[in-house]
Amino acid sequence: MPGDLLDLGTRRAIDVALHRLVKKGVLRRLARGIYDLPRTHPELGLLMPSADEVAKALAGRDRTRLQPSGAYAANLLGLSTQVPMKIVFLTDGPSKRVRIGKAEIILKRTTPKNMATAGTISGLIIQALRYLGRNAVDETIIAQLRSKLDTAGKNRLSRDAALAPAWIGVIMRQLAAE
Repeated sequence: MPGDLLDLGTRRAIDVALHRLVKKGVLRRLARGIYDLPRTHPELGLLMPSADEVAKALAGRDRTRLQPSGAYAANLLGLSTQVPMKIVFLTDGPSKRVRIGKAEIILKRTTPKNMATAGTISGLIIQALRYLGRNAVDETIIAQLRSKLDTAGKNRLSRDAALAPAWIGVIMRQLAAE
């Protein structure tokens, strides 16, 4: 991000240097103020950065917090094999959409209560279960979540259960007690 390079020169000089590096193909501009060093795979060709890398760069640039949501949260926990083309993150910053290759990263502004567990296993579980819905949660899902938890994760679930919707709080307390 250009702002991170201000100790190397003026903002104008950094912008010109970044522009030249993009023009030469040394850097790739992903979004306003977000650049990456292109990587090439011998068989796959030019590789795109992961959604997490881009989302973290956007969060760092805007000084916001992010929480994976929806199908992406379920996928991260192994509750779904579906890899969504629209990856949704809840944020306490501005809403925006960023297209990276064929995928789209959507940052959705949400309430402080939804962001209270951002960046924790509790937040991931809350968002994944909310996406799946009460009727889809069965013993297989519970077992999958149980396998993802260590002692620290169980302690976190116990503390954060009050921040979840009531039906998810019951599941979180159950997982924390085991």
